[in-house]
Order: sequence, then C-alpha cells, then structure tokens
Amino acid sequence: MSLPSYASGTSDAPLLGDTIGANLARSVETYPDREALVDCPSGRRWTYAELGRAVGDLARGLLAAGVAKGDRVGIWAPNCAEWVLVQYATATIGAIMVNINPAYRRHELEYVLNQSGVSLLVSSPGYRSSDYRGMVAEVRDACPALGAVVWLGESSWDDLIAGGASVPAERLVARAAELSCDDPINIQYTSGTTGSRRARRCRTTTSSTTATSWASWSGTPSGTGSACRCRSTTASAW
Repeated sequence: MSLPSYASGTSDAPLLGDTIGANLARSVETYPDREALVDCPSGRRWTYAELGRAVGDLARGLLAAGVAKGDRVGIWAPNCAEWVLVQYATATIGAIMVNINPAYRRHELEYVLNQSGVSLLVSSPGYRSSDYRGMVAEVRDACPALGAVVWLGESSWDDLIAGGASVPAERLVARAAELSCDDPINIQYTSGTTGSRRARRCRTTTSSTTATSWASWSGTPSGTGSACRCRSTTASAW
C-alpha cells in the first residue's frame, strides 16, 4: 500500500485536512442563507442550507442504492447543477465519482466504464447530437460491473433521491466518521492523444486546497461564502 505524499513550498494557502462533507457542513453552518450554487440555463439557485439538504438527500439515496465506500459512481453529463450534487454526495459517503467526457463515443464509454469499474451511472439522456441512452444500451452487456443507470431529469433520478428516505441520518454520520482527507473522491481521464486514455485519481486534500487557492488567486475575499466547483487536474496516478 502506497502512502500519500505532499509537496511543500511557500504558499499563503494552508493544506486543508477536511473531508468534502465536513467542509460543506461548515459552510452550511457559517453561511446558511448565502448563495452557493446557480444553474444559469434553468435559473435554479441554492443557498448553502438548500445545497446541504440536497446533497444529504442524494447521499442517503446512494446509500439506499447500496453504494459503498470506494465504489465508483460515473457521471456522464454536461455542466449542470446535478453534476455538483453528485460530486458532493459521492464524496460525503466515500464513493469515487468518475468523470465521463460528454464528447465520448461508444467505444470510449465502454473503455472508461470497465477500466474504472463504475457500478452506478448517472447520465443525461443525451447531449447535442450524442444519444447517451443509445450508447449506454449498446455497451451495457460488455460492462459487467455496471448496475443501475440513473437518468437525469427522469423518474429514475427522482426515485434515487426518494429512496434515501429509508436511510436514517445516523447512518450518514457513521459513514462520514470512516472517511479521511486522503481518501480518493474523483477519477478523471486524460485526453489520450498519445495512447489509451489514462485514469487519474484525485484526493480530497487536492480538491479542497486547489479550490481554496483558486478563490485566493481570483481575489475572492475570505469569509464571503462563495461556492467553488473544483475539477482538479493535479492528481496522483490511479
């Protein structure tokens, strides 16, 4: 088993040791009524309190669906609010979200699903000219690890969240107690320009520290409660 290593250097941004769930909970407690997430195309908005509740509902839904710590949950969708909810919810229960490029074709989808071992897929029905539903149907038999497929904007998404009503809050707290800032939360794939696409694993520490650094570099004042969605490309080899 390899141990995590941390590069040190001069920086005003501390290396954070929180889990994603703990970080969000602190923001909810500190800035409950401040705006946290905006979905510009639909006009939907979430305060931190609303975001915290939405993430908790989805996290419990994933637990009810049998998602365990370390399981891979894929998301195949363009930039949308649900993308953020899935990342926070999977990190909250110790699952690993696998980012699937919206431009992938059938053979690329099959490769990523199998190489990462995705067991539950959250997907848009399609994007631009791409028929995601059709491509998932084509590769499903060739992806033995893939179980449930949840379609955004459809009843399966609502059912996933509703299923969490059977999960007591104490179970979510117990799962959170098992997590560490060194746990992986995200797998991303390289462009594959010189060969097969390569998986890169991102830890909680990487995401939290990168988000904090970006906020600092952008001039966002400390304590404003501004939301930041981080898709860090600084990651260790998977």
